[in-house]
Amino acid sequence: MLLRLTNFTVVKKRSSRADLYPSTQNKQHVTAKVLCILFLMASFHFLYPQVNTLKLEKEIEALKADNALKHGSWSICVIPVKKDTIIAEYNSAASLIPASTLKIVTTGAALSVLGKDFRFETKLQYDGIFDTITGILKGNLYITGGGDPTLESTYFKDKNDSLTTTERWANFLKYKGLKKIEGAIIGDASIFDDNMVPPQWVWADIGNYYGAGACGLTYHDNKYKIFLKSGAAGSNTSVLKTEPPVEGLQLINSVTSGGSDDNAFIYGAPYSNYRKIQGTIPANRSNYDIEGALPDPALFCAQALESSLRSLGILTTAKPTTVRALKESEKYTPVVKKTLFTNYSPPLSDIIYWTNLKSNNLYAEHLLKYLAYTENGVGRESEGTELITAYWKKKGVDAGGFFMNDGCGLARSNVITTKTEAQILRIMAKEKNFKAFYESLPVAGKSGSLGNLCEGTLAENNLCAKSGYITRARGYAGYVKNKKGEMLCFSILANNYECTPSEMKKKLEKLLIAIAETE
Repeated sequence: MLLRLTNFTVVKKRSSRADLYPSTQNKQHVTAKVLCILFLMASFHFLYPQVNTLKLEKEIEALKADNALKHGSWSICVIPVKKDTIIAEYNSAASLIPASTLKIVTTGAALSVLGKDFRFETKLQYDGIFDTITGILKGNLYITGGGDPTLESTYFKDKNDSLTTTERWANFLKYKGLKKIEGAIIGDASIFDDNMVPPQWVWADIGNYYGAGACGLTYHDNKYKIFLKSGAAGSNTSVLKTEPPVEGLQLINSVTSGGSDDNAFIYGAPYSNYRKIQGTIPANRSNYDIEGALPDPALFCAQALESSLRSLGILTTAKPTTVRALKESEKYTPVVKKTLFTNYSPPLSDIIYWTNLKSNNLYAEHLLKYLAYTENGVGRESEGTELITAYWKKKGVDAGGFFMNDGCGLARSNVITTKTEAQILRIMAKEKNFKAFYESLPVAGKSGSLGNLCEGTLAENNLCAKSGYITRARGYAGYVKNKKGEMLCFSILANNYECTPSEMKKKLEKLLIAIAETE
């Protein structure tokens, strides 16, 4: 806001020349008014210093005229943390695809609702009778999932510990005297619904590691590796092995050699062992791996525990199964279960760190579904998105134009405005768990997807943001301190651009640098 003195026009009268000039008393009165106005102006600028956005405005105008976005859409919104006002914007009320910038919406809500110290619980339970003298369990052993995404996760694996999670569980059960199970090991993932994959995800994504759905009993990041051997360009590849082995997996391989990147896609539905691989991998590779989504994580976890127990001489009389499979075959009977052991996840602050730093879709989906579980008793995707949207509305966010269809941003049906994202960031900056949220965001020129951005500028090691990228959608949402040391919140989204993703990345980088250079 700028205050301006108004020019007064003096109308000449015929009465006398003296009327054209004010008296000494009037002069003093006018002078006092001017000084008062000047004092108010100085006070206003001291309390609310103006932000110089000339360079940022120049970059905004340049992108508005860029032919790469002639048929596309883009938006920017920049607001200070300390004042609810927009200091720079373009198209900030437009609904755009956020890609993985949507993770700030999910992780921010999870931190605020659950708290940074929250831990997921997974329980080893049994039905029937456990005779501690003979060591025989006359009943079933259950792995009761609590929605924990970190069981045997690569992000939390202790490199100095050679044991897997199920091997540690097996050692504990042996210590408790277990020698035989006259029953089955049953994976119970019923804390979440059985629809692991959001209905808005596309077929080309859901068989791949980044399209692994959230299961109430997730294990090993719900993924596995397929190792391929490639020859000369244009030749067929061959499958060498899967790691870890997935029992019953059927792979139909149509991948050929060619190109310089991993352009192979795995197609397959949840709970189905049939997988088809298509596309290309680089030529002349002897052990090239691609990652896929586990068909049935709860069953895989039960099978892993059965194998770990067997290696210790503890056998079962029935094959591993799941509560879902038993219900589908009408063989499931609800029972009273007794708890032998409770496995606690790392604190939520650590989980959110990896969610945002590595843009972990699986973790984000778990957070969304668990929030739905805390409210409704079962973790469902649709109820999670409704709950998170309602949460931010209650916080005062303008959610107009915001339609949420998953927790991670993989669905192209997600849309949000940059104004909404910037407001959420501003609210998070005032939350008690802000430190954990802020430290989870990649840092320009230093970490994550921003590791090679803004190097040698004021944004380097200063700007922290969640990036987002899916086909023809790219964006950034986060924080930066300007030249005056004031914290700014920003969101930038671009959709349907007609240039390469790397070229759009460079165009948006100019805006990020310009935001940091405001003063």
